[in-house]
Amino acid sequence: MGAPYRTDLELKTADNAEGDAARVLQETKQGLGFVPNMYGAMANAPGVLTTYQHGYAYLRQNSGFTPQQQEVVFLTISVANGCGYCRSAHGTIADNMSKVPKEVTDAILDGKPAPDETLAALQRFVQVMFDTRGKPEPSDVETFKAAGFSERHVMEVILALAVKTLSNYTNHIFHTPVDDAFAGRS
Repeated sequence: MGAPYRTDLELKTADNAEGDAARVLQETKQGLGFVPNMYGAMANAPGVLTTYQHGYAYLRQNSGFTPQQQEVVFLTISVANGCGYCRSAHGTIADNMSKVPKEVTDAILDGKPAPDETLAALQRFVQVMFDTRGKPEPSDVETFKAAGFSERHVMEVILALAVKTLSNYTNHIFHTPVDDAFAGRS
């Protein structure tokens, strides 16, 4: 779902982007074999793209969340923000790379609790952080920690919210078309 407003900026490519954005798009093309449309949109503001890329990579590598937990976080935020592009992208990644059980991904995409106690606790806490704009009640944090998470994980959810806000909001104003690689999941 895009925003009522639609930017007139065009998606950048590895060939027409400039500076840091060109570097990121070239590296992405080499690594993935294509440049996701979302990256082409963000490349119009290199600070958005490089900040997103750094935060996303850091979260993937150093958050302390498992790959399945990472997808629960990203999907929960993308659903809450109404980002169709990220729903499709993270649904595909969840299914094919992170090996999230299909019933978990389906539940999150349908706005229902994940049918796994730990993942549901994570999903609930991410939703609380989203809904309260980062002002959870002490009981929310205690419930989250009782499910096996830590104070550090609270901070990592904040990082994920920041990263997904960059991507979700960019996709809203660009009405970013879903790449063929992600088209099978929404």
